[in-house]
Amino acid sequence: MRIFVTGATGYIGSAVVRELIDAGHKVIGLTRSNNGAAVLKEAGAEVHRGALDDLDRLRSGAAAADGVIHLAFKHDFSDFAGSLTTDLRAVETMGAALEGSGKPFVITAHMNGMASENAAFALAGVRTSVVNLAPSVHGETKAGFVSMLIDIARDKGVSAYIGDGSNRWPAVHRLDAARLFRLALEAAPAGSRLDGVGDEGVSFRDIAGIIGKHLNMPVVSISREEAEAHFGFLGGLAVLDIPRSSVQTQELLGWRPVHPGLIADLEQGHYFNG
Repeated sequence: MRIFVTGATGYIGSAVVRELIDAGHKVIGLTRSNNGAAVLKEAGAEVHRGALDDLDRLRSGAAAADGVIHLAFKHDFSDFAGSLTTDLRAVETMGAALEGSGKPFVITAHMNGMASENAAFALAGVRTSVVNLAPSVHGETKAGFVSMLIDIARDKGVSAYIGDGSNRWPAVHRLDAARLFRLALEAAPAGSRLDGVGDEGVSFRDIAGIIGKHLNMPVVSISREEAEAHFGFLGGLAVLDIPRSSVQTQELLGWRPVHPGLIADLEQGHYFNG
């Protein structure tokens, strides 16, 4: 199939592009930069110039494809409501181009992003599925919340957890996530909600411990009241206990996470280089 991918040069998107091409699909990747175009060409993908808020380009990209994987998102935490609105408009625009075609439309769940999900599921004649990734997506390239936690520890001089640190975060390796997006595109039934989870729950204390070990700094407990001052916007997330299972997703699609879990990945040390 010819697959239109938004966010095609991003942390997860670049892995999805590689996964799709390796499986025999053709990829049309959305990018707005010359560097992004060069990355896509090197990967063997076609280039579709445009940005997430360029609705005409989103419409034409989706209309010319046999399916769409939507990964792009404006991670502007100073205006998260605006980011969600931009995402909703993108989903509505691409969805309208696919409506009635029976083509697959795979979108990515975002915190408080139910409007986009509802808009996608409301499309008639589209095989829509939503992938809900674990909050910690990790891999051989430094990115995501774990990289932010490492930067915070370097800045503060301690690796912290909140309370007893027993609250758990689910996690998934980016290459396992990429395979899930491909399987969703190929086989997920319409209306599927899919859990992109490898580790069902890693204690925040264990994450802080690995960070402290590799940075050679103290690992300390802080109170809930101190969380926002220490972690910034991650303070609200750092205290959550959010274990999740992907058993149903694995049974539905035959997906199996096979790459290293979060702790094993951190132990390899590449997150701490530079």
